[in-house]
Amino acid sequence: MAEEVTMSGKYDPKETEAKWYDFWVKGKFFEATGDPEKTPYSIVIPPPNVTGKLHLGHAWDATLQDILARTKRMQGFDTLWLPGMDHAGIATQAKVEGKLREEGKSRHDLGREAFLEKSWEWKEDYASFIRQQWAKVGISVDYSRERFTLDEGLSNAVRDVFVALYKKGLIYRGEYIINWDPQTKTALSDIEVIHQDVQGAFYHMKYPLVDGNGTIEIATTRPETMLGDTAVAVHPKDDRYKHLIGKMVRLPIVGREIPIVADEYVDQEFGSGAVKITPAHDPNDFEIGNRHDLPRILVMNEDGTMNENAGKYEGLDRFVCRKQIIKDLQEMDVLFKIEDHIHSVGHSERSGAVVEPYLSTQWFVKMSPLADAALELQQDEATKVTFVPDRFEKTYVRWMENIRDWCISRQLWWGHRIPAWYHNETGEVYVGHTAPENESEWTQDEDVLDTWFSSALWPFSTMGWPDESASDYQRYYPTNVLVTGYDILQFWVSRMIFQGKEFTNTRPFKDVLIHGLIRDSEGRKMSKSLGNGVDPQDVIEKYGSDALRFFLSTGSSPGHDLRFHWEKVEAAWNFGNKIWNAARFALMNMEGLKHDEIDLSGEKTIADRWILTRLQEVTADVTRLIDTYEFGEVGRSLYNFIWDDVCDWYIEMAKLPLYGEDEQAKNMTRSVLAHVLDHTMRLLHPVMPFITEEIWQHLPHKGDSITVAAWPTYDETLIDDEAVKDMTSLKEVIRQVRNTRAESNVPMSKQIALHIRPTDDETAACLARGKAYIEKFANPSELQIAVDLPTPAKAMSHALTGMELFLPLAGLLNLEEEVARLKKEVEKLDKEVKRIDGKLANKGFVEKAPAHVVEEEKAKRADYVAKKEAVEARIAEFEA
Repeated sequence: MAEEVTMSGKYDPKETEAKWYDFWVKGKFFEATGDPEKTPYSIVIPPPNVTGKLHLGHAWDATLQDILARTKRMQGFDTLWLPGMDHAGIATQAKVEGKLREEGKSRHDLGREAFLEKSWEWKEDYASFIRQQWAKVGISVDYSRERFTLDEGLSNAVRDVFVALYKKGLIYRGEYIINWDPQTKTALSDIEVIHQDVQGAFYHMKYPLVDGNGTIEIATTRPETMLGDTAVAVHPKDDRYKHLIGKMVRLPIVGREIPIVADEYVDQEFGSGAVKITPAHDPNDFEIGNRHDLPRILVMNEDGTMNENAGKYEGLDRFVCRKQIIKDLQEMDVLFKIEDHIHSVGHSERSGAVVEPYLSTQWFVKMSPLADAALELQQDEATKVTFVPDRFEKTYVRWMENIRDWCISRQLWWGHRIPAWYHNETGEVYVGHTAPENESEWTQDEDVLDTWFSSALWPFSTMGWPDESASDYQRYYPTNVLVTGYDILQFWVSRMIFQGKEFTNTRPFKDVLIHGLIRDSEGRKMSKSLGNGVDPQDVIEKYGSDALRFFLSTGSSPGHDLRFHWEKVEAAWNFGNKIWNAARFALMNMEGLKHDEIDLSGEKTIADRWILTRLQEVTADVTRLIDTYEFGEVGRSLYNFIWDDVCDWYIEMAKLPLYGEDEQAKNMTRSVLAHVLDHTMRLLHPVMPFITEEIWQHLPHKGDSITVAAWPTYDETLIDDEAVKDMTSLKEVIRQVRNTRAESNVPMSKQIALHIRPTDDETAACLARGKAYIEKFANPSELQIAVDLPTPAKAMSHALTGMELFLPLAGLLNLEEEVARLKKEVEKLDKEVKRIDGKLANKGFVEKAPAHVVEEEKAKRADYVAKKEAVEARIAEFEA
């Protein structure tokens, strides 16, 4: 049991949030128990990179997962939310190397082992920092099971997968055109390349035929690669060039003779219909080169400078070379036209450098068999991964259907080293879990695996796989849901699915909940260059974690981006204040009430019965909305219930019995208040965990923490339709009187006469039952309620559902203004009638909508018509 502390007069998030996280962790409330009596529910966290601070996107992602984990824990599931972090090969190595550069050193000065020690030190520092940030956000992960993508267990899984895929022929080593980052000097997979439209040019050149009979025109956006040209290609059916196929052209500057070949890849309609072929520097040219047995001439070094095959340009940066070669070709009259051209250029996601298509020997995963097997899962409802929103399934399927082989080797030191060795004399390749015998005769591959290779195994490698007897693997895998942004759907989600299918023969998660990106208030992506980034720690420092969480969970629907607004976070903080003040009022009026003294049996007021009914409705709504991942609607439902129903109405109405003389009524209201606040705090807890724990600990309660308190369930015995109907009518009367007072500048302190003419006996009885509330909140000098009530002279009137309201404001009523107001009311009601008529005239709506929805529309129409007729009658009286 937490230490009993008196609630302070003002809500202070810092004071409230500081103590509870340690209390939860020390109490082991977040740890999965393995209780066989409970149904398992599991989530694995998308592991953040150990490269720095967590951003708002991480906070959003974590909040949505935490809502699910906390809810399921309270619902009695054996809930595992498994935390961990990613080693993030390129990103982390770049950070560590940057730190070394500040000391005037490079990784090569240190050597591989010493550099890796520095990298592990970096990891430990930033892992500790990330845990502190997780604590600030309040996420309920099971720290006893925390994993890291380079820990021993995951390393074992990675080696197991590599060896298995290699033995099946699905991992191979070959010379291919890959995406090369000259700045970090490593290969990149296709999805680590960001394509941006840039202003470039088409350079039109004429290559002379060796026999002296003219030239052939080609165009390129990368003239520096011409130094590696080994052919010119034309379409075999292009009549312009049929007579040239098989002839030779002389490559300008270099002087090399290269053939003109025919290939159906060439587009006859594009440019001149002839293209230069550079097999070592273009993926399409590489394939053409294979078909025609062309040599591959690499003209660049790994750092983007020109190599010995570039002749006099050797040593120049590729872009410096471009400028020089353009100048030289113009002087030779080979380059005859430069045409402006905007084209898509690949940039490294990590370094920002322009990516170079580059001939290199790398390791690849053969993707077709893996992708086909993963797509088969989607054919069956029982095996498929359900995407939320479902439109993202099309994105996933399209990606998998058009997937290319995956380049998995990276020229780095930080990461999973490729488990392949080369014999020092024979060059034989050995792949295995451990080094081959006579290790001194072999050299291990220097490269490491793409970070996503280990991340793709995350859902099952973290559970103990490849040991399929591991208890966590057997109990918690496959997981229930993955929560992630749409920006890594191809990077990560697709890879987890095909690896899950290949190695566990099942989907790794049942559902994938996709959210968008967080943008600034203008809809721009947050970036350092724009200076519009927001640190979640700054938000928490100012308004508290609960306010940030409430904003993040309610600010967007699944799949959509979220715009950050400070004002909305402040509004969430105000909501926390409202809850705090309501709880303080309730506690001051409970007079030491104990949990086992809460008793809802016995006579209750209309307000008591109504709020208990509303609580059941909200409980059902919130439970359903969480199960369907509609977190925005969860927040809105709870906000409206707490702010409007509990605070603005019930607590105000509860003051009547609480400040009255009837002890039995007082005790019942205390019980209802305690019950409603207890259950409301439980419903709100997954979204705003800190304030709800603080309040719950002060309320009469059972158990050590709200984190493991039972989730409220719908109780049909507490539904009271009559009370709901009564309260609807009473609230309508009170609201209308208050609005009319405000419009007429009549303060609430001044009593006025109030006459109500119900249209039927049932409404009359309802108003009679609630007479005390009308007298309290409308402050009438006299209150008359009768079906046969005569229309008072010179009174403001309002047509409400089932009644007419009259406020004889003698001396305050301007006849012309009142008629004008009533005519506007008729116009408004007429619009509503026409709107519903349009709906009911729509065959599609009437036939497809549920019957109860159609009936509700018809009932609304009848209500509007009755109100309209009453207002028109009143106008007629005034104008008579």
